Parts: sequence; structure tokens; C-alpha cells
Amino acid sequence: MKLYLKNHTERYPVEQLQLQLFAQEPSEFCTEPFTGDGTVSSLSRGKQFLTATAKVTYRGRTGFASNRVRLEDADVRATRRILQRSYYLAAMQVLDAAPPWGALSGVRPTKLSTRCLSGGGSEKDAERLLRETYFVSPARAKLCVDASRHTIEAAKLLDPDDLSVYIGIPFCPTRCAYCSFVSQSIERFGEFLPAYLDALLREIAHTGKLLRDSGFHIRTLYIGGGTPTTLSTGQLCRLMQAIAAHFDLSSLIEYTVEGGRPDTLDRAKLDAIFQNGCGRVSINPQTMNDAVLRRIGRCHTAQQTRTAYMDAAAAGLSINMDLIAGLPLDTPESFADSLAQVLALAPDNITVHTLALKKGADLYFSREELPTAEAVRAMLDGAEHALREHGYRPYYLYRQKYMSGSFENIGWTKPGSACLYNIYMMEELHSILSLGGGGMTKINLPDGRLERFHNPKFPQQYIARIDDVLSQKDAAFALLK
Repeated sequence: MKLYLKNHTERYPVEQLQLQLFAQEPSEFCTEPFTGDGTVSSLSRGKQFLTATAKVTYRGRTGFASNRVRLEDADVRATRRILQRSYYLAAMQVLDAAPPWGALSGVRPTKLSTRCLSGGGSEKDAERLLRETYFVSPARAKLCVDASRHTIEAAKLLDPDDLSVYIGIPFCPTRCAYCSFVSQSIERFGEFLPAYLDALLREIAHTGKLLRDSGFHIRTLYIGGGTPTTLSTGQLCRLMQAIAAHFDLSSLIEYTVEGGRPDTLDRAKLDAIFQNGCGRVSINPQTMNDAVLRRIGRCHTAQQTRTAYMDAAAAGLSINMDLIAGLPLDTPESFADSLAQVLALAPDNITVHTLALKKGADLYFSREELPTAEAVRAMLDGAEHALREHGYRPYYLYRQKYMSGSFENIGWTKPGSACLYNIYMMEELHSILSLGGGGMTKINLPDGRLERFHNPKFPQQYIARIDDVLSQKDAAFALLK
């Protein structure tokens, strides 16, 4: 699908919506008028209104639509909204079905419902905003509002001088077929792990001193990856002991270690995680179907997942489990069976992801094996019904590019067990300090903007540039005032 902008330069909101609505078509930005399939997005200013128009041509059909806003209300947000609304309305004239998220293309749709509720609106107001302004389906609008309810409650636990810390371990036992994250397999890059851990401990010590001098307090802490439990028990203890030594954890209300792969867990490691101050782990089978596990490159079985769960529960840890809808060889029936097996374990949280097909992943070139969008919809609809029946409620929600059927990822929780870090990070409620390779620190500025600081992505780069990483932390803390 080609895209040409006329009389405006707001490429991002229009192009992102095109990628959502025409995910199966390559997108091409044009600087000159074109012929054939594609979109012309235009903006014109009259005496009273700013008007956006869109002409969408696709497979011999053409749709045309416009949307406008009064000039006095035409700020950046309103301008982008009318550009996306006009595009959506035109696209609906050439597409066979409406997408579940309507004209929304962003990662965080719940920000709209949360803003409405925080501003005094009712839950009905928030649902109406999503349905009527952004054409979101009633089912997705309800999911947003349900998640925003948890955001409002989580925000009440924060003080102005609170922040969260993320510590990344970009190593995994092997690379999964769906993965596009910058993480290195131990099979090929294990030699870098000791040096990586040494560099990470330097960043922890440096950040700990900056925190002490800043007056800010850590509210939640999350060790993620990759697969942090790729570390040996001794290495993991060394990391967690450094965290305890250099960070003041007296204000901490949640501490998570992402266990991820069940084949990296045993009772000794899980006991060590709990004994070093962590109360929550994530054990992520992605599926409980052994054939699907083999196809995605996972070197464990469903039985190993059950064993890891029992060991974590015996160690005293709260547990999250992840599943992915849309994996190769999976069907609505086998996905429902995986969810039933996870529900039988009764973890505190269950996150249901939708497969996102990224260019860096092996599955990007094996699309013929993937379930259809209709099958993925059946998986997600069935999951929602089963989870609600078992007392779980959605507590955070986000979207990604290239998701099967343009759906979403949803975290489900038992009452009182929501992962606060997930909410604070996804809703950007306060600053997040990120340490380790690929980490992105986000500083919330007083005017509502975010300032981002990126650590080097690859472990080798992180090790080589650790002095630059420490200097960048100084710059980040200079904004924490």
C-alpha cells in the first residue's frame, strides 16, 4: 500500500494506522502522487475548520472520507485524530470487516480510558469515547475500561518521589522462533555472560549512589530479559545481593524476577530468588502443547512447566504465567486446552499475548503455518470467557505492530494480585530506570513529556560502552528534580 501526504507532514499517525488496517500489504511512503493501490491523506484549512480527507484505493475499490475540527481546537492531538478518523472511514469502504481497535494505532489504548476516568468521567463515558470517537469495538472498549480501573487504583499507591527499576538480562537458553528481541542464546554467546554481569553490577552500584543522592524511592523492581534465570543460581544470587546492597528497598511494594523458560528453573534457584527478597516470578510456557513447544524452539515440555510452577509455589512465590495466541500448529481447541491446564494451576496472574510477527523472528518467513485471524479471535474470545469465569479481570493491556488480527496483549489478575510494575511501566505513571543491555530509561518530566535514554542493545556493546552508560545515568538523574 502506497501512502502520499498532501498539505501536511503528519506521516506517523497515518502510516501506523495503515500498517494496522492493511497488515498483509507492504507499506510504501511516496513523495509524489502515484497510481494503483494506496492512500492520499490531505489536510486543508478553511475559515472555521481544519479538514482532513482520505482517499483509499485497494483491489479495485476506492473509499473517500473526511473529518474536521474547529480551528480553535486544532491542536496536534486533534489534528492527528481527524487524519486517522478520515483514513479509517475511507478504509472501511474497501475492507470486508472492521478491525477490533477501530482507528486506534497506538501501543497504549488504555491511556484514553484512564485519562477519561481520571478527569471525572464515568466508565460509560470512557467506553463511549472509545466507541464513538475511535470506532473501537464494544468488547475492546470494555477491556480498556476494566484495565483502567486497575490503573486508577495503582496510581493511588504512588508518591511524587517514587519510581520503578527494570534490570535486563538479554540472554536465553535458545532463541524462540517468534522472538525478535535483542537477546543472545547461551549456546552461542554464553562466554559474554560473566563480563556482562560485571558491567551490570557497575551500573547498579552507580545508579544506587545516584538514587541515594536524589531522594527518590523505588516502588517496584523487575528483573526481566531475555530470560534472567539463564543465570546460574550463584550468578543470580550475586546480582540480587548487589541490588540489596546498593538500592534502598525499604519503600518497595513489589519485586519480580521473570523466570520465563521453565527449563531454567529448579527448586534451589527458586528458593534463592525468594530468600533474596523477591516475592513474584513469571513462568512463561507460552503453550502447554508439546508439539507447539517443539515447533517454536522451546526445549521444555508442559510437564516441566507444571513442575516449575509447583516448585515456585512451594518456595513461597506469587506466580504469573504467559500464553501466546496465534502460534504455529495451534488451534482454538488446543489453545483452550493450554489455558485450561494453566487455570488448573491457579496462578495469581495470567497474561494472554497475541503473536506479533516481527521481521527479526524466524516465524516471519513461515506464515503459512500460522492460525488465521479468525482462529486467533476465537482463541482470545474463548480465553476472555474462561478467565472471567474463573474470577480473573484484565489489569493492563497493550498492543504491538504486526499482531495477528490486530488484537492485543492482556494481563489478567485475581483480585488484589495485579503486577504493579506492568501498570506503572505501560501507563507511564512515573519514571522507570532501566539498567542492563537494551534498557530504556524513561524520565517523566513535570510538563508531561518523557525523556528517554537508551542503553546499548547488544551485550557486547553494553560491556564495551559501560562508561558511557554510567555517564548517561548521570544525565537522566539530572532531570529527576
